[in-house]
Amino acid sequence: MAGFDLICCVVKLGDASKAIRIAKEHGVQGGTVLLGTGTVCNRFLDFLGLSEVRKEIVYMIVEEELASDAIKGVSDEMQFHKPHQGIAFSHSVSDFVGTKNADIKKASSSEVKDSMYRIIHTIVDKGKGCDVIDIANKAGARGGTIINARGSGIHEVQKLFNFEIEPEKEDVFIITKTDQKDGIIEAIRTQMQLDEPGKGILFVLDIKEVYGLHEG
Repeated sequence: MAGFDLICCVVKLGDASKAIRIAKEHGVQGGTVLLGTGTVCNRFLDFLGLSEVRKEIVYMIVEEELASDAIKGVSDEMQFHKPHQGIAFSHSVSDFVGTKNADIKKASSSEVKDSMYRIIHTIVDKGKGCDVIDIANKAGARGGTIINARGSGIHEVQKLFNFEIEPEKEDVFIITKTDQKDGIIEAIRTQMQLDEPGKGILFVLDIKEVYGLHEG
């Protein structure tokens, strides 16, 4: 049975609908849009309330054989080759539920080998996402994107007036070259104290294709 890929596009606020429209022209059925924050993590700008760069994150699942054309079509038409226009990348999907027939679709067993890039996800308490990006940048990264989230683990539940609440979290994802990955991970792990319970988690995913990264 044919496999599936997950395409992720990080675009300027208001551009998500355009990305989905273009993707549909290449066989994508639809997508999910999340709000995120860009990489301007500056304490003085934070104080002035000027540091937030709003982004839209688009997730789209598409058949594996259509994914390459879809991600290239979006990247070309939205000019991701130009700085600050957006980023698009894709992952393999092992299982997918949610087709019209509600069948479970199994992805192909092929693995991503010798990928030039990896994506590092770090989930930390709200307000610490910029710390993660600062640490990663000093270790060789070139920025990241922060998505608002919330916790639900044993160490995340707190109480307010005897009511349990789940503190807000931030999911920071950073795309990096494979040969820089280990140094960035170790820097985040050590300086964010991720080995201590409740401090956060970090995981790494392979990337099949990526558009919109600029070395300069």
